[in-house]
Amino acid sequence: MRSVKSWVRSCNSGGIPFALLFVILLQTRAGWSQELAPPKLDEEFGKQEKIYRSQGADVPSGYVTGRGLSEYAELLPSGFCDALAKLGSSDRWLDIGAGSGQAILDYYASEAAPSQKCSGSAQKAQAVALSIEDRRTDKWREQAARVGDDRIRYLSGKRLRQYSVEELGKFQLISDVYGGFSYTEDLSQFVAKVLSFLEVGGAFYTLVPGVHLEHAKDKLGILYLTELEDAVGRPERVCSWLKKTACTQVTCESKSDWKRPTELINIRKVCSDVSVPRLKLWEFEAGYPPGRRFQLEP
Repeated sequence: MRSVKSWVRSCNSGGIPFALLFVILLQTRAGWSQELAPPKLDEEFGKQEKIYRSQGADVPSGYVTGRGLSEYAELLPSGFCDALAKLGSSDRWLDIGAGSGQAILDYYASEAAPSQKCSGSAQKAQAVALSIEDRRTDKWREQAARVGDDRIRYLSGKRLRQYSVEELGKFQLISDVYGGFSYTEDLSQFVAKVLSFLEVGGAFYTLVPGVHLEHAKDKLGILYLTELEDAVGRPERVCSWLKKTACTQVTCESKSDWKRPTELINIRKVCSDVSVPRLKLWEFEAGYPPGRRFQLEP
């Protein structure tokens, strides 16, 4: 393949305006990337899978699998604890990327210690922990035996996209702390799947680190982990993209003073005809979280 520079020089010598060349380059860039990307993507997906499957001493130090409920209160949007507190015994909470399920254990343990931060009401909701790997501890098994499998469930071995609504049911509250939203290679499919499990009127609370912020100026030298572009290659913010989703109300809290610029995201489902703008993956670099670049499909 000829170099881009030589191609531009030859086109420009033929009298094609530079502005038009720029548009052509943006539009063809995706095609070139897709031609070259698959082998590289497969290699990175394999590395990422090893991170997911790691156990014991092999788990990378930055890949945290045991966050408690107090950490959820600090990392998720400000309304999460209030939403959790409003759940009753007939309501349901799904925690995606739950790891050991410690947040749910803390939620149920707060029956004995109701003053715990983000403890919820005395009437506990049914809670489902979802993890790629089974990371349950003896504490989980003891708690499950005490309250019953109908109150807390732990599911592992599959990605969220592999579950059906018939398997999981519907939920009033869904949370994701450095789970699928930060790790998935198909962000639009992930969001669509989450919203399919959410009751109308329910809410999804999550966060994504290392992004262009909705309500703050980007600082120089930032290493972005998740980048979005529109159909012609212009930067697109995650929250701006999410706000194009039909039947949702999206709010974002920008954290420019965190280690990485982070967006705390709350998506409320307001009607059933959800439609998420499609993204295609351009780049993926394994990590915790991985580096990802997506482009909006025309």
